[in-house]
Amino acid sequence: MSRTLTSPVGSELEVRRSRFLGYVLPVDDREAALAELARLRSEHPGAAHVCWALLAGGQSGMSDDGEPSGTAGRPILEVLRHHELDGVLAAVVRYFGGVKLGAGGLVRAYTDATATALANAETVERVPETTLELRADYADAERVRRWADAAGYAEPDAEYGAEVVLRLRLPRTAREGAVRTIADLAQGRIRVEG
Repeated sequence: MSRTLTSPVGSELEVRRSRFLGYVLPVDDREAALAELARLRSEHPGAAHVCWALLAGGQSGMSDDGEPSGTAGRPILEVLRHHELDGVLAAVVRYFGGVKLGAGGLVRAYTDATATALANAETVERVPETTLELRADYADAERVRRWADAAGYAEPDAEYGAEVVLRLRLPRTAREGAVRTIADLAQGRIRVEG
């Protein structure tokens, strides 16, 4: 069973005058990871490199961001795999200190920055989720909203127009039961998509 993080965690490591800022963050998918990377790049405009690795439901990826091939992204990814994590982005921001570390030194530095951040992270079991898109009139949408709130399902957003479009995030294993309950709540008047 894979695990994910409860919250973002960071670390700082100095190796021969270079600063390595390690970040591990829970993410839902590649799109969320890319948004976090853009945020890190904007927060650290003077950094020489922002190297990263992602494991998120089969959407893995990595980047050495200009470091020699295989010295940053791969070591970061291996740390995530070793901890059996999923839904996690690990990024290391490097401020170059003027001393070249060599391939072995870079691998150790990126590995240590990631592992240090993970040492301070709290993990939980990752439950695969799905999103249901519901189309209903205002009264039925309110019934569903109350039920979803009581059941602990997240409602990331809604659209209001001629009808209400609700999007509910819930565990994949709860999908069938939720669809039946929603149909019962509104006597079949709600269209379920997704």
